[in-house]
Formats: sequence, structure tokens, C-alpha cells
Amino acid sequence: MTVHNLEGVLALQKLGFKRVVLARELSINEIEHICKNSDVEIEVFVHGALCISYSGRCLISSVIGGRSGNRGKCAQACRLPYKLLQDDKIIDNGYLLSARDICSLDYIKKLIEIGVDSFKIEGRMKSPEYVSIVTKTYRHYIDTFTSDINKQDIKNLSQTFNRGGFSHGHLSNEPSNKLVYPVKPNNAGIFIGTVSKFNSKKSYITTIPKEEISIGDTIIIGKDENKYTISELIFNNQNIKTCINQRVEIGRIKGKINIGDSIYRIHSKKLSNLAQTSYSKEFVKTPITGELTIKKDYNITAKISLTNNPNIYIYKETDIIPQKALTNPITRERIIKQFSKTGNTPFEFSNLNINMDNDIYIPNISLINELRRNLLNSLENIIINNSKRKHKDIKLFDEKNSYNTDNNKQISLLLNILNKNYDYSKLLEVDNLYIPFKYYIMDDYKEIIKSFKSTYIYFPSIIKKNYYNLIIKNLDYIMESFNISGFVISNLSDLEFVRKYNKKIVGNYTFNIYNNYTKSILHNLGIDKTTISPELNKSDLNNINSYNSEFIVYGNLPVMVLNYCPLGKLNKCSSSCSKHCLQNSKYYLKDRIGLNFRIIPDNIETITTIYNSKITSISTNDIPFKSYRIDILDENIDEINNIIHNVKNGYKFSGSLYTNGNLNKIV
Repeated sequence: MTVHNLEGVLALQKLGFKRVVLARELSINEIEHICKNSDVEIEVFVHGALCISYSGRCLISSVIGGRSGNRGKCAQACRLPYKLLQDDKIIDNGYLLSARDICSLDYIKKLIEIGVDSFKIEGRMKSPEYVSIVTKTYRHYIDTFTSDINKQDIKNLSQTFNRGGFSHGHLSNEPSNKLVYPVKPNNAGIFIGTVSKFNSKKSYITTIPKEEISIGDTIIIGKDENKYTISELIFNNQNIKTCINQRVEIGRIKGKINIGDSIYRIHSKKLSNLAQTSYSKEFVKTPITGELTIKKDYNITAKISLTNNPNIYIYKETDIIPQKALTNPITRERIIKQFSKTGNTPFEFSNLNINMDNDIYIPNISLINELRRNLLNSLENIIINNSKRKHKDIKLFDEKNSYNTDNNKQISLLLNILNKNYDYSKLLEVDNLYIPFKYYIMDDYKEIIKSFKSTYIYFPSIIKKNYYNLIIKNLDYIMESFNISGFVISNLSDLEFVRKYNKKIVGNYTFNIYNNYTKSILHNLGIDKTTISPELNKSDLNNINSYNSEFIVYGNLPVMVLNYCPLGKLNKCSSSCSKHCLQNSKYYLKDRIGLNFRIIPDNIETITTIYNSKITSISTNDIPFKSYRIDILDENIDEINNIIHNVKNGYKFSGSLYTNGNLNKIV
């Protein structure tokens, strides 16, 4: 949901949310401001793989790979190599979007002090050993409430997984140039030493390890892509199991090895064994209380309940009738032993009361086992059913979808870039004109905007301190000085800025509207028109109610929104920056197959938008709406009018420069 400011948290608080997970791009000061001024629980991300794009704002995996990050299927295009182009010149290359993993042990005490309620740790596709070590480490620093960080804990976390070391993500209030590690995108391990000798015939390397290495460890060497599990360590012609700070030979090494290559350990057998010992003993069970009544000539009855919540219980009267024992009566100890066997169930008895007569006989003791199993299964089902979410009925619109078969189609035109050299009076057949907020406060563009009959203010994707102050300071003036028909907002938080003006409100595609439920709720909040998610295919779109819906049918789709500038390699603008964004150049990321993704930085808030390499072009005859949006970057007036003509008449552009997006995909 990209909740990145106080206004967004308060909007969710009003809707009844109990906890909000903040965007990962917030600093410690921004988090503190939110905690102090809201009443919901706050959760923040503290460790693991960091997305370079704002979550909820990344469509690149969906657009180029058919796997939606918003649906949990990200193909991690950010971990691929790119070249950075300034016009046609390469100015950088490498894994330019591959963020380092973050480690926030230094911030845990402070985050607790400012009121954070919950910490999120990334664990996607990670091993049990990773989970054990990372959670145990953070649990320790939460419980001890200390900022005195043990270096060995950092080493252990690094050994489990890291990408070129750790960063603090965006938690620091100062600019960071350590957010991205461009050298490699996968686990870097920890540095062990360098190769001082390589015997290719005997297949061994010689090194002096700076960290303890052992049989069973896994290492990587230099640029060799092989992973080697250490199976032979030789010191003074003797086989050894472990070594540190001594010249040692590591055997059975074959590959492209050079003297001077760095050696990194990516898996520690010793650390893994410690982790396995830890989690293999963990099986937390829920305490239950049992009561068993066994009386001669009466049906056996049993009841089990949650010890901490006696109102959740199961009671059963059986068909088992005990008789007077002639010989060898059953003992209380035997009953307790049989009935208390909870095995692999999630329960264990904290208290078991047995009310029974003496000198009784039960024909088949296995019936007691069956009774226990049935009771435990029934109790588990009750708990599961009580935990299921109960959804309120949502009243949906009942307007029917209908295809447009005429040219009475509304056109909304977004001018991402205003060009002072264009004569916009020549634009034809535009119903709604969307202009980015920043142009309304730039003197060079005021006359251009005043020449338009009416416009919608297109709010920025992210509104933090700088944009917030500009909006608060200038919005009243803008509303008085220009002919404003409404607003295009990109986040729930934006409603707080625009409600009072009583103008039309368009919910941008960034609301990720996939279904009629979301559309209806946004309508009830005061959003008049919704721009449906570009991730939907034709079948999905036909299931969306067409009432006040809009769909992007032309343009370079924004596929990433970054709190990071690949040009300056910083997450916040700084005086030390190279200021590439102020130069009269166009910037691109070029991928492995030669496609160029346009980069447009916004130094007001250090936000970088990356646009798809191909232009979306979809026939309006395929979409059951009345309003269609066209997004413009560099197209001139004649080209824009031609695009509008094609859209109005149901034509689409085709060729290698164009794509129909997800229209015919199952994402």
C-alpha cells in the first residue's frame, strides 16, 4: 500500500486498521513522527533483502516477465545487470539496482524507544538456519534493550546471507551511498583470505584464513562461478578439521583460479549445526486442561479446554461404560499415561484431572486413545474456525459494463513532461488534462498552464517532507490562480490534501485496483473515478465495473519508483552529488538484451521513476470503459493528436517499440 507518511497511516486508522506496515523508505525521524501522532500499531522492516523500488510501485517483473511482485511472484529484475546511459554514452554499469541487504541491530533500541510495535524480517526462500540465526539474534537485542552490538553477531548474520555487506537501508537521517552493491547480486559470504598458491595438477589452493574454516564449509573463489564444499584441509602434510591464521592447503579445488583471488565463505558448517540444534528443539505447544470422568456403570465423559481461555473447550460423552473389575483393575496412572499423549499435535496438558472409581475395568483401552484424538482434533478445528477473518458485506455498484462502439470516448491526457517549446493550444479532443503538481509552482510554466481551459493536478507518487511542505504552502494559491477541475491522487494519504476543495478526485493506477471491492471502497471514501491497475488482463478488465473507471491504453508505463538516484548513487540529495539530474540529458538503464528503460529523477524528494522500455498500446475496442488515459513523455503535438485519433477509433500501434502489456497474459 506504500504507506509512507502520517496522513496515510491516519487514513488507514480511520478505516479500522489495527496495525500498519510502513514503507521501507522511511528514516528514523519519519517513523518517530508517525508513531507519536497515530494510535495504530506500527511495524517496520529491519533485516533482509531490500527492494530498490517502493513496494506497490514496482511493476517491472509483471510487465517484462509476466510475474507480478504485487502478487508475490517477483522475478527480481532489480538483481540483473544494467548499463547506465547518458544519452548514448555509458557512464556506469553493473548490478545498478541490486540493493544490499539491510541489518538494523544498531537501530533496534531506538526503534523500540520511539514506539515501534513490531519488526519485520525478510525470509523469502531462506533456509531454516537463516531463520533461526536471524530471529534469535534480533530477539536477543530486543529483550536486552541494548545498543552495544557484538561484532560476532554481525559476522553470524553476514554468514547467513549478505549482498556485499549490509546497509542500514533508509533508516539513517543522512544520505547513504551504500544502498546498492553493483558488483554481484547474490550471497557474498564473508571474506576468509586470498589465494597465495594454486596447484592445478594436484587441485589445491594455499591460503592463510583470517576466519576459522572447517570441513563442510562452502566457499567461493574470485570470479570462479563454482561453489566448493571444503572436504580436505592439510596443515604440515597432516589432515586437519579446522584452521585459522595458519598456512593451509584446501584440496579438491578445480576451476578458474588465480593467485591473489579473494576467498569468501558462503556457508559455515559450524554455524549451521548450532542453528539446527536450536530450532530442532523448538516445538512450542498450547497448554490445555483436561477432565476425565470414569464411573462404574456410567458413560465415560471427557472435557478439554484451553488453559489460557477456558471458554474454548470440547466436551464429549462416550459410549464406553466401565464395569467392576474381577481381576487387575485399571489404574489412575495408566489412564493418565494414555490420555496425556499429545504427540505431534499443537497441544500439551498443563493440568489433567481424573475422576474415577476404584476397582473398575474398561473393555478396550484403545478407546481412550481414540477419545483423546477426537477431542484434540475437534479443539484444533474450533481454534482455526475462530481465527478465520470475518468480512463485512460490501455494496458494489450495479451499473452494467458495456463496450464502446462509437467515438464518444473520453480521453484523459497525462503530460509527464511539459515542453516550453510546444504549442499546446493545438491539442485536439482532450477531455481531461493531467499536469504534474511541480509545474504549477514553477514560474516558467505558469503561462502554459493558464492557457489550458482546465486541468487536473497530478499529485506525485510519493509525498514526504519536501512535497508536503510545497503542497501545504502552495495548493490554495494554485486553486485560486488556475482553472482546476480536480486532482489525480496516488495514495490514500493524498485525500487529506484535496477533500476540502470539493473538486473531482481520480484515484491513480497506484492504488492497485484489481477488483470491484477496492473500487467500491475508494468510491465511498470520496474518489470519483478510479484508474484500474495495468496488471489486469482482458478477462479481469471485463469483470471490473465500468462505472467511472479509466484505463491506461497508451504510454511508457512507470515500472519502478525509487527512493534512490542511480545517477548520484544516493538515497537523499546531497551537496556531494554530481547533479546529473540538472544536466540537459536523457538517462536510461540498458538491460542485457539491449532494451532502454528511461530514468527521470525528481530532486524535490529524491524520487526516481523508471519507465518501461516499450510503449503500451491497447485498442479501446478491447476495454469496456468510457474513459481512456494516454500517458505522454516526449511525444510532440502532432504525435499526441495522432495517438488520440487512434485511441478514439479503437486503433493500436504495433511493432517492436510497442506492447499490449498484460492484456493477453495470465499474470
